[in-house]
Amino acid sequence: MLDQALTRLDEAARHLDLDADVLEKLKYPRETTKVRLMIRMDDGSRKSFMAWRCRYDDTRGPTKGGIRFHPDSTMEEVETLAFWMTFKCAVMNLPYGGGKGAVRVDPHTLSKAELERLSRAYIQAFSKIIGPDRDIPAPDVYTNSMVMGWMADEYASIVGEATPAVITGKPIALGGSLGRDDATARGGYYLVRHLADAFGLKPGARVAIQGFGNAGQHMARLLGNDGYKIVAVSDSKGAIHNPSGIDIDKLFAAKKQGSVTGLAGSDGVSSLSPNDLVAVDCDLLVPAALEDMIHEGNAAGVKARVVLELANGPITPEADEILAAKNVIVLPDILANAGGVTVSYFEWVQNRQGYYWPVEEVHTRLKTMMEREGDAVWALARDRGIGLRSAAYVHALSRLAGAIEAHGTQQFFTS
Repeated sequence: MLDQALTRLDEAARHLDLDADVLEKLKYPRETTKVRLMIRMDDGSRKSFMAWRCRYDDTRGPTKGGIRFHPDSTMEEVETLAFWMTFKCAVMNLPYGGGKGAVRVDPHTLSKAELERLSRAYIQAFSKIIGPDRDIPAPDVYTNSMVMGWMADEYASIVGEATPAVITGKPIALGGSLGRDDATARGGYYLVRHLADAFGLKPGARVAIQGFGNAGQHMARLLGNDGYKIVAVSDSKGAIHNPSGIDIDKLFAAKKQGSVTGLAGSDGVSSLSPNDLVAVDCDLLVPAALEDMIHEGNAAGVKARVVLELANGPITPEADEILAAKNVIVLPDILANAGGVTVSYFEWVQNRQGYYWPVEEVHTRLKTMMEREGDAVWALARDRGIGLRSAAYVHALSRLAGAIEAHGTQQFFTS
């Protein structure tokens, strides 16, 4: 998985005149820590869970990245996600490096009390690694503001003082930022809306969303309210399709009852195999689930003219080549879903200042940054005749290289 991600680095490096030391530094994570968490279950037994935290690169500042709770998490996955975060922060010109964490667990099998014990155990294990000036976690897959609140509280207990800037994505009552709940989707939405004319997306454009978790739901709401037509949606239980458009309010009501599939059979909505969603006839395809969802086996079936990567790494390198041959525009994850880390940065800044912004200011700042970096990547792709993914990596790599070279060679030999 990391080897696949590194092909993006090699491709970007071909477009820049770099010192070999830069590539050597970025090909390997700075540090990855692996621990086994042991917690007491509600029945009195004890159970252990593997957990990781990776700080991939801290040249541009403290590392930043989410913590996911997922039954299939691995160390390689964590390192790959931390690599992507390194480039995501550089694309957005945030003063951060990239980090990531995970626990191999299915959180749906845990009670709320067990989930809290696991969350606190994670911080107990990694309290020496994280810190507001060293490594700043945030929510990711199957974690949320409640989990971040427990983690922030545990860290405060360990260090003996409230330290809200150590973790972002917290509840508002514990120093969270307004606008963080929909930030990942909103950043992608601002990007699509800003570049819609360049992409040829017109009012009423048809949208298919793969994955209906936090990001997918907010994207459906934002695009639906802006006149886009949501024609297909999938979640972990299945997928639905209506070429005439799906009623947003009914879609959310069905999800609240358990799954979007609850709408199938009514109002012209039909069931669809989740594997077939990427081939739905639409203008904009939004993969908002997990990695490698569009691959060599299904990329040829993509009919969308634009793909917005709201998930991390949803398109494999092989699929990228197929989509490029079909002239499909791909808005890459390190730019398209950077709204989340950008508003996390805003939260960190507000925590350190002790002054909190109204949601309108958060939205305005996010819109400005997404449009600014979107324009830069679009211009780079146009001027160099390269794809948007390569342009985003070139844009990020040039900033990373400048920071690495400014630090000098001594940084390579210190722990």
